[in-house]
Amino acid sequence: MKDITTVRLTVNGEAVERAVESRVSLADFLRDDLRLTGTHLGCEHGVCGACTVLVDGKSARACLMLAVQADGAAVRTVEGLGTPENLNPLQRAMMEHHGLQCGFCTPGMLMTLTEFIEQRRDSPPPSEAEIREVLSGNICRCTGYQTIVDAVMAVLNPPDGAA
Repeated sequence: MKDITTVRLTVNGEAVERAVESRVSLADFLRDDLRLTGTHLGCEHGVCGACTVLVDGKSARACLMLAVQADGAAVRTVEGLGTPENLNPLQRAMMEHHGLQCGFCTPGMLMTLTEFIEQRRDSPPPSEAEIREVLSGNICRCTGYQTIVDAVMAVLNPPDGAA
């Protein structure tokens, strides 16, 4: 007999209510039930960061969290950042600075960095070392991280008059 629970949450600004098996991960719920496939599953052990989403504004590994644990929460996925026609500043900077190659880790990177950027709104610009520390929980095998760091620096340190 399956243990079914109704979850109510907000995903990318939209109210969602679904009956789910209690053992379903948030990542599987987002991908399979809501068809938000931008949340990638890499290691499924919380190590690679590809499945990172924001839950109530804080980064969380969607592969380690159950959908029922998100009941009542606000979840933001990469689909909630921008559209192909209207990229948000971080997405645009990642594109302009070649901060992605294969793209598999990109959604998790974007969500991790979105939390970092939103927390720093009124703070002095971060150092490259600080950005690398934030990225230390997200694995990328393609870029070498420098272009990702460059993109974040561009968002948080815009040229004079570009803010």
